[in-house]
Amino acid sequence: MADPRGLDSVSGPAPGARRRAWAELLAGRVTRQKPGPGTRQKVQDSAVRLLRSHLDWSGLLLEVEGPPCKKLCLGPLIDHDGPEACSDLSTSFIGSALRDHASQLGVPVAVLSSQMAASSIVRMCAAGAEHAHRVLLDTEQRKKLSSLIEIAQYLLAHSMFSRLFFCQELWKVQNSLSLEALWRLHVHNVVSLWELLESCADLQAVVSWLFRNLRLLCEQVEAPCQHTDIARAMLSDFVRIFVLMGFQKNSDLRRNVEPEQMPQVARDVLERMLLFALEALAAGLQEESPAHKAVSCWFSTFSGQTFGSIISTDAPKRFFSHTLTQILTHKPVLRVSDAVQMQREWSFAKTPPLLTSLFRKLFVILSPEELVGHLQEVLETHEVNWQHVLSCVSTLVICLPEAQQLVHDWVARLLARAFESCDLDSMVTAFLVVRQAALEGPSVFPSYADWFQASFGSARGSHGCSKKALVFLFKFLSDLVPFEGARYMQVHILHPPLVPNKYRSLLTDYVTLAKTRLADLKVSIENMGLYEDLSSARDVTEPHSQAPQDVEKAILLFEHTGKIPVAVMEASSPESLIPERLL
Repeated sequence: MADPRGLDSVSGPAPGARRRAWAELLAGRVTRQKPGPGTRQKVQDSAVRLLRSHLDWSGLLLEVEGPPCKKLCLGPLIDHDGPEACSDLSTSFIGSALRDHASQLGVPVAVLSSQMAASSIVRMCAAGAEHAHRVLLDTEQRKKLSSLIEIAQYLLAHSMFSRLFFCQELWKVQNSLSLEALWRLHVHNVVSLWELLESCADLQAVVSWLFRNLRLLCEQVEAPCQHTDIARAMLSDFVRIFVLMGFQKNSDLRRNVEPEQMPQVARDVLERMLLFALEALAAGLQEESPAHKAVSCWFSTFSGQTFGSIISTDAPKRFFSHTLTQILTHKPVLRVSDAVQMQREWSFAKTPPLLTSLFRKLFVILSPEELVGHLQEVLETHEVNWQHVLSCVSTLVICLPEAQQLVHDWVARLLARAFESCDLDSMVTAFLVVRQAALEGPSVFPSYADWFQASFGSARGSHGCSKKALVFLFKFLSDLVPFEGARYMQVHILHPPLVPNKYRSLLTDYVTLAKTRLADLKVSIENMGLYEDLSSARDVTEPHSQAPQDVEKAILLFEHTGKIPVAVMEASSPESLIPERLL
């Protein structure tokens, strides 16, 4: 063992100082380490000063993970219930630290905490930036967002959080935000989507951002992934929110912005999504392409599953009516002459399935009377896309049998109005609608031949009231000739309108014009069968003799009625194919 004196000599006592024994030195050290009054508080104050001098405020909230104790966890993120009321030491520490720092800076703690929370959410979203154009969070991001939401809820409960300032801070970096993050802030009652939208200064930029993200969300809903349920829940919630915001009649107008701005934002987003879908359909969609998936997903939101919770309000019906108007008036570039030539390609069977599925979803909420009335109103007040209008008519008479008579009555009203005031628009609409409905077959709607004969083949027709009405009718039919399909001209010739003898020149002039056009089309009306389906969508360019079949059908009719069929009597007339009784 070393000599204590050796240690003393090494320590080198100062000149004139009393040399102290080793035991005395040890006793003095022990005495100085005994805690005195207030020592604990001094240590805590020193620790707080140390934290403040080295604390990264922008990353503080992200550093706090959820509490390990099960009773303090938020539970499943998609659960709409709030967390249990509890005392969370880590959350309360953050609240205390924020309050102290705000006091040092001389700013309200609500402003500081909102800024810190917004910055933390942006950093959390940016952590997944390697996934370009991503609207969904990954597992790690959801875990961090869960903690952030719990902290924000604590701050809200203790009046230490400004929703308005928080929203404004988020929109400063909107392109760095994830759509799922905003959705979760909404469903967990941190800030509502309405508050988020009305706090943004550039509403058009927000519309563009929401449209872009909703389109990407639709693509991801249809893509096979483990988060499909979350994506579908997000999409349904956004659609419901926008529909209520944009189409609720008695909306809350006590807001910080002009009353019409927020409903207009919601309508703009919904309209842009529909416009994207309609343009994609017009361009042609390939199965399983991203655009096809997005359109299919968006159309799927027009369902009772999406609107079930708000179906008692008037918003869904207003939205569906508005959507139908947007479809019927989308890019009205087709002329009536185009519709006359092309409408046979717009039957129910030839309409894109995605469009017919959308029509059928719209028909669920709107009654047949409302649908026919809406069609009539749109055609009277707007320039229309005839392809969409006539495809809608076909879908209507196919899917809603109770609408068939409504369409028939609507056409009758159109004809009455047309002849009453020589209204060409009503005449055009009546003929296009009735021809479209007739394309779907006699089980759905009377054939065009039957309708034409019933409407104009007797003295009860609206055309027979005056010479003016007759001139109006035959001018209309003559103007159609350059664009008509052969089948329709054949109907007009074989089942001509009833014309008084003194006006027979109107009929013969039209027949001559129609026969000339048929000759140009290389369709010989003399070789037509008497009982051929004249309302068929297919034109006969190379007719064949139908005599044997006609004889069999005529004999069959004679056996059942005991009378010579009218078609046989008319065919024997020396005046071409115009019935003798009309000459």
